[in-house]
Amino acid sequence: MGRGKIEIKRIENSTNRQVTFSKRRNGIIKKAREISVLCDAQVSVVIFSSSGKMSEYCSPSTTLPKLLEKYQQNSGKKLWDAKHENLSAEIDRIKKENDNMQIELRHMKGEDLNSLHPKELIPIEEALQNGLTVVRDKQARTLHHGLFEDDEEECMLYSSGRLLEEENKQLAFMLHHQEMAMNGNMREPQIPMGFRVQPIQPNLQEDK
Repeated sequence: MGRGKIEIKRIENSTNRQVTFSKRRNGIIKKAREISVLCDAQVSVVIFSSSGKMSEYCSPSTTLPKLLEKYQQNSGKKLWDAKHENLSAEIDRIKKENDNMQIELRHMKGEDLNSLHPKELIPIEEALQNGLTVVRDKQARTLHHGLFEDDEEECMLYSSGRLLEEENKQLAFMLHHQEMAMNGNMREPQIPMGFRVQPIQPNLQEDK
């Protein structure tokens, strides 16, 4: 007795639906692989489950982008708009520029020079000489600036040291006379000439 015909409609039970999807997905990919091998056909299959998980197969002799490009040419349908085409061209241009810059960098490092013509070595030599001159000038300016800052710092430290020395002398003098006053000698301490406050205008006399 043969199997009954299955009605094609959405399976409501989620577990049964997932089991059926897995079986039929594997069957479709198996058939795609078989027709690709048996008939030397270029086949690509892309399947998305209800949860968004992707499964795919593509013939070993080609790639999905190549098949899509061939589909676009044969069907006359544009899969990519002008914006995407311009973006693709810009990406190709940037990749080419990057490759050229990598080659120039290797030449600057002295690599892969055997393939260059003697005339092509001249601009490389000039660029290296200019770069060396800039580096030496920068080193000289940095060294000069550093020495100048060291001289200024040394002068500031010397001035600060002299000021602290004078303040220490004044404090020692005041402490000495305070000790004398505590021992019974109540004479008012006389501040040395070096520490006396000078009048702002010494030439002015008091009105008589």
